[in-house]
Amino acid sequence: MQQHDRGSAGQHDAGPTGPTSPTPASPASPASPASPASPAGASVPAAVPGSGSVHVLLVEDDEAIRRSVGMALDRYGYQVSAAPDGLTGLEMFREGRHDLLLLDIMLPHLDGIGLCRRIRETSQAPILMMSARGDALDVVAGLEAGADDYVVKPVDTSVLVARIRTLLRRATFTAPATAAGRPVDDGLLTFRDLTVDTRGLEVRVSGRPLALTPTELRLLLEFVAAPGIALQRQTLLRKVWDYGWDGDIRVVDLAVQRLRKKIGADHIETVRGFGYKFRR
Repeated sequence: MQQHDRGSAGQHDAGPTGPTSPTPASPASPASPASPASPAGASVPAAVPGSGSVHVLLVEDDEAIRRSVGMALDRYGYQVSAAPDGLTGLEMFREGRHDLLLLDIMLPHLDGIGLCRRIRETSQAPILMMSARGDALDVVAGLEAGADDYVVKPVDTSVLVARIRTLLRRATFTAPATAAGRPVDDGLLTFRDLTVDTRGLEVRVSGRPLALTPTELRLLLEFVAAPGIALQRQTLLRKVWDYGWDGDIRVVDLAVQRLRKKIGADHIETVRGFGYKFRR
């Protein structure tokens, strides 16, 4: 399988990109082969994670890391296109189809935060950010820009692949069969100006179609399945992010913040010191 890497020459054997990241990852497991319905504006992988049909765009300015990560993902069966800077990455993104994007934060010409924002203007494809320092401001900025998750470099290859598989599983899911403890017949749920089609996986605000990322859609489905019930951040982290550990709850808070901006802040109430509650 050919790896496309602009601005690079030669190849070296790829090993782990460094010691295991201090940020734990969920265990990797196979995804369902079923082809999912996609929310309006969302980009959903058309293949099982780990198959040769999943295309990853890697944007990393460090040549050694770019080669190492790209070749490692290739061995796991992913198709990888690699770019050495943000502007090249943006051009490659616009030219091709990508099921997942892996973006370094510190990039020349256009940094990872800016690149993430530009991508989110037209695509809801899963985005995993890489931070060399693990700096809180970098992480928050990446998540606020629309990234779904992050890892701290150096990160072990197996950890990185596990996070990628988790993101792809999140984008290939089926909606809950019940809402508020009652069977959903037509799949349509209405909360004032907000309408959620839990079968077609479409969301509308005042009749206008709304584009949500797979993470935002899963988060909203968890809320509308339990209106009026306070949900802990750790519960949302486990159900939406598929983490079997007490991870970084900042990803929950920032995803809720982005979701509020899209559906209206009054739909989600903060339960101080606990989590969030969806208003009926």
